[in-house]
Amino acid sequence: MIIMRRLIFILVVFLGYITVNAQIPSRPSPPRLVNDFAGVLSQDERNSMERALEQFARETSTQIVVVTVEDLQGYDPGDFAFRLGEAWGVGQKDKDNGIVILLKPKTGNESGRIFIATGYGLEGVLPDAVVNGAIIDTEMIPYFKEENYYMGLQKGISVIMDITRGEYTAQYYEENYARETGGLLPVIIIFLFIFILAPILRGRRRRYYSPGRSLPFWIALGLMSGGHSQRGSFSDFSSGSGGFGGFGGFGGGSFGGGGAGGSW
Repeated sequence: MIIMRRLIFILVVFLGYITVNAQIPSRPSPPRLVNDFAGVLSQDERNSMERALEQFARETSTQIVVVTVEDLQGYDPGDFAFRLGEAWGVGQKDKDNGIVILLKPKTGNESGRIFIATGYGLEGVLPDAVVNGAIIDTEMIPYFKEENYYMGLQKGISVIMDITRGEYTAQYYEENYARETGGLLPVIIIFLFIFILAPILRGRRRRYYSPGRSLPFWIALGLMSGGHSQRGSFSDFSSGSGGFGGFGGFGGGSFGGGGAGGSW
């Protein structure tokens, strides 16, 4: 009787394991980095994002996977992302440098959810606080609220690429970029325009820049802000040869619980 009970218990656990894991999307074949199961991206958007992520993987070996789903199947977003990352083996086995960006769009009365899971090897490079408070809240959710999922993903991915590539640290980004639209900056800009720039523009409409003259202040201001506004474009990425599958596909990376999420 005891042996029979143990067998039944093992069978129930096994069947439960199969049922739960069946809800996680199977690893795509051939391998893809952009998996739009929710259908929120156009074909051109998927192709552009796939090319960018593929080239980034070739250059750095870091694999960023984007997965959109219509339903989380009762999972917590973080648990879903971790399970998917482990099941698919996102990232390199010896580096654990995979990232899973899981997006469930807002539908009806259900909130939209976003979670970015980082592999063991990237938890120090992308701290949870920066992923949550800066990248997700600042770069992504404002676009998601407008149902512009491509732009939100593009902005967030571009920052992740810059940080993991070493162009700047997560701390530097948080201190210099993520907060640049907060505080008194908008008020200062409006004040400058109303009381300083507008009168200058009205009074000197016909004055053009020429060699020997100093650069007009409003043009200089535009140039100073232009560098940051360009961040988040995939236009500089070209298509690699052979696709992600030809590059070798997923490498068997592991996830240890690092990452953060948000909702709208």
